[in-house]
Parts: sequence; C-alpha cells; structure tokens
Amino acid sequence: MTGTTRSSGGLDDRRKRLLFRCWHRGTREMDLILGRFADAEISGMRDDELADLERLIEVPDPDLYAALTGGTPLVPEYAGPLFDRIKAFRAVDHDA
Repeated sequence: MTGTTRSSGGLDDRRKRLLFRCWHRGTREMDLILGRFADAEISGMRDDELADLERLIEVPDPDLYAALTGGTPLVPEYAGPLFDRIKAFRAVDHDA
C-alpha cells in the first residue's frame, strides 16, 4: 500500500485534517502506520480520542516510531489507550 484507501468524503473537517496529517508525517514508515490506522478508525473515533490523536501526532516521528516498534517507551503524557490501539493495529497485517 502506498497511500490512503479511504476517501475523506463524509468526514467532518477535523477528521479530514487528521486523516491528511496521519498520511503526511514526513517519514514513510510513520505515514503507513498512522495513515492505515486513521483509514480504518477515524470515522468511528470519539471526540476525546480525536483529541488524543491530535496530541499524539505532535510527537516527533523518530520518538513515536521507536515507541511503536518497541525501541523505547513513549513519554507517559502521550501513552494511553489510543497509543495502545495504534500499536496493536500496527502489529496486524492489514494487507492480508
């Protein structure tokens, strides 16, 4: 997969913006991790989860990637249920 498979049609502006930002991180690895997660989950996320995602995507790519791949722990202020969901989602082969 090289990019989003989800249309932003039907999403409110906040979700559209988050979907775009998840697919345009700056490093391809993070595009694929966060972009795929956003494709699958963005439409059903609650407001508090969207707020958590907005905060989480402010973490620099190297730090977030290291935490998602198990290299280093994530700073506690960003760790939480949403981070755990993304980490679990990443572990599953979604192309199968």
